[in-house]
Amino acid sequence: MKKLIRVALALCVLVMALGLAVSAQAEWRGWNIHVEGYPNTVALDKFVELVAEKSGGELEITMYHSATLGNQSDAIEQVRAGALEIANFSLGPLGPVVPEANVVSLPFIFKDTDHVWRVLDGEAGDMIKAGCEAKGLVVLSWFDGGARSFYNSQGPIMTPADVVGMKIRVMNNDLYSGMISALGGNPSPMAFSEVYQSLKTGVVDGAENNWPSYESTGHYEVAPYYSISQHLIIPEILCINADVWNTLSEDQQAILVEAAEEAAMLQRQLWKERSEASRAMVTENGAMINEIPEKSAFQDAMAPVYEGFLADNPDLRPLVEMIQNTP
Repeated sequence: MKKLIRVALALCVLVMALGLAVSAQAEWRGWNIHVEGYPNTVALDKFVELVAEKSGGELEITMYHSATLGNQSDAIEQVRAGALEIANFSLGPLGPVVPEANVVSLPFIFKDTDHVWRVLDGEAGDMIKAGCEAKGLVVLSWFDGGARSFYNSQGPIMTPADVVGMKIRVMNNDLYSGMISALGGNPSPMAFSEVYQSLKTGVVDGAENNWPSYESTGHYEVAPYYSISQHLIIPEILCINADVWNTLSEDQQAILVEAAEEAAMLQRQLWKERSEASRAMVTENGAMINEIPEKSAFQDAMAPVYEGFLADNPDLRPLVEMIQNTP
């Protein structure tokens, strides 16, 4: 009997060892909205390569680009639920799920693009990460989402008075509509795919976006006045499902973070190069670009937007103030 027990125990140990060996080999699926060749896509492919290399093939990821596994809202829920393991999301669409992420959608909360990284590398970034983790998403690194500025078919925007009465397309978010209303304009939420024709036919007078989007969509052809306001600078995250993250060893977690940070540095450099190329291209093709020399009047006009947001989210006031006070 004792011999049978020893044999049974040995078999149990063998089965457990085999189970551990099988579970150690991770094969994950990753989501990305962008097309081949886009800075994010190139960086995510590099991330996959680095993870496989650094883990000796123990961690394997297949990235699915061009939103082939669903739209961004669906993908956010899939990663939270564990149906997908890895993803690159903008903090904008994460706002309805992660209140801390919605703070970066407050207009003019960032001074410029350099200010974004100083904020995210500090305590405010840790607070946003904690908010994401509480909703099932562990942030591995920060990607550049670009700075959005106004463009229109009427003329350069130099002061808030230039926006008065103008019909401006915005993303479907109350904060963005509130921003245009606070400047005296008429916000027009609509699908991005409808913007070109709406600009061309005068359904809207203008829109707002970053350089690559302004160039790649041909919006500069029908809205040639681009005014550099940088009113929204919305970063992105490379993240992993929290439950999956918690099953990993410290070494595996370190591998993922190291690879993600390397990928983020590549993405930011590629984004900078793409933005500069897009700006040069639209300039060569007749777009009229102007700097806004003094943004304080625009920032002051946002007071009701901030007041409304903080009235609805009083617990987020320390995070808002922390970002604003970061030099």
